[in-house]
Amino acid sequence: MEASSSHHGLAILFIVLTSQIALTLAYPPFLNDRNIEYIKSSCSSTTYPKLCYRSLSVYASSINTSPKLLVHTALNVTLRTSKATSRLMVKISRFHGLEPRVAAAMADCIEVIGDSVDELQQSLGELGHISRSNISLTMSDIQTWVSAALTDEDTCMDGFAGNNMNGYAKTMVRNRIIKVAHLTSNALALINNYASTQGYYLP
Repeated sequence: MEASSSHHGLAILFIVLTSQIALTLAYPPFLNDRNIEYIKSSCSSTTYPKLCYRSLSVYASSINTSPKLLVHTALNVTLRTSKATSRLMVKISRFHGLEPRVAAAMADCIEVIGDSVDELQQSLGELGHISRSNISLTMSDIQTWVSAALTDEDTCMDGFAGNNMNGYAKTMVRNRIIKVAHLTSNALALINNYASTQGYYLP
């Protein structure tokens, strides 16, 4: 019985070690370090480099050192955060007892963040169809859409400005919108950097 348990234990150990070796071969440490450094370097040109690094470094192995994948991931993270914020605002807007001023600002915010989500989705869609022959026009469109998304987010924040807009709703929404706006700003900076390569780094 003890011999059987010993063999079983050795088999499990062998499987664990084999898995670790396979993982190391698939993602060598020096490659991961290089990918992390690439993200850190790219984020240094953004307005909010710490947020940029935190939001993208977890995807280092899939981004590798590709400017296109970096932009795609930054847009994806921003889009997901925007959608989550939009859902939160819809839930808060259904609370009874919101002050009229807050309810009106919330309704306006839901509308403009919806526009921002659409613009980010359009940008991601266009990025997927980019090629050497259309990069200038496509990148111009993407820059326009992401800039418009940032303007929409700023409009939402403006609606919650002022001393008369206090309380839970303002705090929750404003903090979320600020994060979305900062992510969008970072994505736009990375897009501008990618556009400046004029297609030399399409992969």
